[in-house]
Amino acid sequence: MEYKPLPIGYENFRQLIEDEYCYVDKTLFIKELLDNRAKVNLFTRPRRFGKTLTLSMLRYFFEDARDIKGNKQDHRHLYDGLRIMDAGERYTRHMGQYPVINLTLKSGKQPDFERSMRSLVNVIAETFSDHRYVLESDMLPEEDRTEYYRYLRKEYEPVQYTDSLKLLSKCLRLVSGKDVIILLDEYDVPLESAWSYGYYDEMVAFIRGLFESTLKTNDSLYFAVITGCLRISRESIFTGLNNLRINSIMTKEYGEYFGFTEEEAEELCIYYGIPDNYEQLKSWYNGYIFGDKNVYNPWSTIQYIYDHRNHPDAFPVSYWANTSSNTIVRDLIDRADRDIKDEIENLITGGTIEKPVHEDITYAEVHDNMDNLWNFMFFTGYFKKISERFVDVNTYVTMTIPNREVEYIFKEKIRVWFEKKLKERDPMKLFEAIAAKDTDTMASEIKKILDTSISYHDSKEAFYHGFLLGILYGWGNYVVKSNREAGNGRYDLWLKPVSMFETAYLFEFKVEEKPGELEAKAK
Repeated sequence: MEYKPLPIGYENFRQLIEDEYCYVDKTLFIKELLDNRAKVNLFTRPRRFGKTLTLSMLRYFFEDARDIKGNKQDHRHLYDGLRIMDAGERYTRHMGQYPVINLTLKSGKQPDFERSMRSLVNVIAETFSDHRYVLESDMLPEEDRTEYYRYLRKEYEPVQYTDSLKLLSKCLRLVSGKDVIILLDEYDVPLESAWSYGYYDEMVAFIRGLFESTLKTNDSLYFAVITGCLRISRESIFTGLNNLRINSIMTKEYGEYFGFTEEEAEELCIYYGIPDNYEQLKSWYNGYIFGDKNVYNPWSTIQYIYDHRNHPDAFPVSYWANTSSNTIVRDLIDRADRDIKDEIENLITGGTIEKPVHEDITYAEVHDNMDNLWNFMFFTGYFKKISERFVDVNTYVTMTIPNREVEYIFKEKIRVWFEKKLKERDPMKLFEAIAAKDTDTMASEIKKILDTSISYHDSKEAFYHGFLLGILYGWGNYVVKSNREAGNGRYDLWLKPVSMFETAYLFEFKVEEKPGELEAKAK
């Protein structure tokens, strides 16, 4: 059987359909969008959950597309056989009817404000170029034509581009006679970068001005869809924007349109000839709850099927971990006190925690307190909701790690963090205590190290085994061997001296839940 290729790296809906790649049909998103009729729609989802492809799908459906000379381009064929075509004339009559402004702000991820603004100006100028056919129309007043050229040629100062999309909307409305649909992708990327590199206030001022002009005082706007990973508080960005509808992972609507449902993931496994791999795929990439819908990570699901359709026995991989630095996990671990370490241990072994969540947050507030950090991680995909409750005006969510892929991210970050902590601590006192058979000092030194650790292994005995294995590797004149056959049994650790004339040390580990019985068990 000849399979459709998997769309790895495809974010352009037209290319995906015309090149006959596999597409999981999410076109009923259009129906729900038209039914709800919000003027400005903000969708926040974790990275790699199909936000860019969704906006591209909206663009080709609604856009009255024109080439550079103004000749109409028909994209209706892209939706042949897709669900939106069966939704009825109430929805299909909107196809190809509106000028669409579509742009992404992800190029604003730069190390300083000047370069970030230069990148954003380039993106806006390219958007003007995409619609330059309006310059040929007699319907465009000369003063608007002049201003259009100045934006197109990047003649304005960067900060003057806050009004650019409002002018473009006006020009498109004058020429087409239709209000404009605006699609803004990755709106929070410049803000995240600005927060990281120290120019947050300047970028907030620009984005606030751009959004106020484009979305609040724009008489040519039909509706807008904005996507990002995190909702930025209304006060910092969406000032006075009373027509904004926020759709986060907590919102009941639209839950199944970002990510794959269980049925879709299973159908993909069947289609690509690996039905027996479904349970493994489920344990690794399932588990996200958006609204009340259970969804799979689409990026990781596609990558997994690509790797396993010809090699079903291959090991699963944490694909999502490789799409970002995951520094937020490191930040959590670095700032963890003993209580938070206990919570992390509990999460990694399948437990839950309850935390207050709120959707209004700024990047500048993430590190104000630990609740904000948990909150940030919840909304960006590191935890899933088990349940929620309301106390006064606050929402408390019981959450857990969604799947083995995210569990791997935690474990890997903790491993790196722990190795760093071990390197910072001088282990010579422990080595000297072992050589002197001074068990009191050994216990004291081991406890000091344990107090800064996180026991993320499934078995407590396995944790202490691995813990001491890592420490003892640093003893210069010894080779450390673990779990090998010797004599009539198997030792836990053997410190083998390089010289046969030096003392060797054997370690046996026992774990006892009841402290009073520890000595007897050890003997």
